[in-house]
Order: sequence, then C-alpha cells, then structure tokens
Amino acid sequence: MLFKLRPVLKKIEKYFNLDDISYYPIDSLIENNPRKIENFVSCIAHNGKYEFLNEEVVKVKQNLDVDEVKGNIAYKGKVKVVMGVKDLSKVQNGDILVTQMTFPAFISAMEKAAAFVTNEGGITCHAAIVSREMKKPCVIATKIATKVFKDNDVVEVDAENGIVKKV
Repeated sequence: MLFKLRPVLKKIEKYFNLDDISYYPIDSLIENNPRKIENFVSCIAHNGKYEFLNEEVVKVKQNLDVDEVKGNIAYKGKVKVVMGVKDLSKVQNGDILVTQMTFPAFISAMEKAAAFVTNEGGITCHAAIVSREMKKPCVIATKIATKVFKDNDVVEVDAENGIVKKV
C-alpha cells in the first residue's frame, strides 16, 4: 500500500507546503494502540499529529481535484412534534420543529427552532417561505415526519438533500 500512497503523500506535502508526512500501516498501529480503531486502512502522521484514514478518504486523497465531499451534519437537535397551536409551547431554542404544516400562528415557535420539518408543503408553502426569511434549514413534504419522529428524538437535518434521520 505504501508504494501507492507515497505519491499522494508527496502531493499533499507540496500542496500544503509541508516538510514530510509519514505513513504508518494501520495494522502496526492497532497492535500498539489500546484504543479500538475500526474501519481504518492507514494513518498519516505530521508534526506529531495523527490522521486515521478510511478507504474513502484514501481514495479522495489520491485525487486532489475533488469537487464534492461528504460528511456528517454539524447540527443535531431534539424533535418537538407540534400537532397544533396548543403544542407550540413545547418548542425551545434549538429544537427541530416537526409538524403537519406551519401557518402564521407558528412564527414564535419557528423563531426558536433550529430547523423545520413538515409532512406537507411545496416551495411556496408557509414553512418554506419562513425558512428562507429566517435562513433556517427546512425539509418539506416528507408525508410522514410526524409519524416517524417523537418528542426528544435526536435527529440530523440535511436540508441540502432533504434528509432527516435519527441519530
């Protein structure tokens, strides 16, 4: 593997103006490391800092002209399912508002929420318009969000791809 990775390391050194990057096979690290390391194929060390690389990362580093990267959502929040105006007081700062659909009476809860998820709606629905005005993530037209999620579920909201998932 080293013979394949060494040219990549040289490109990384040049790109980031580094003196030298060392490569350690993951097998040797696992033998000498009490922590459990899973699903990694190698480790790069530079100036005493280690980066564990999984297979996907190694592939990306082999081609530094990458247009897209995937990662985890940075914000996670607790779900508050709001089935009507009577439930609006459940929503606290940073919660994920999950509802059938929003309307003007929901504005106070929407201001507190970190993101909105609705069963119904289109690009011009209330939730979509308010999310753009407030610059908050919003996933609309899920059809079943209020059935899937319960109060206090921890979820990741990926508004770019329209995905809300439990964590």
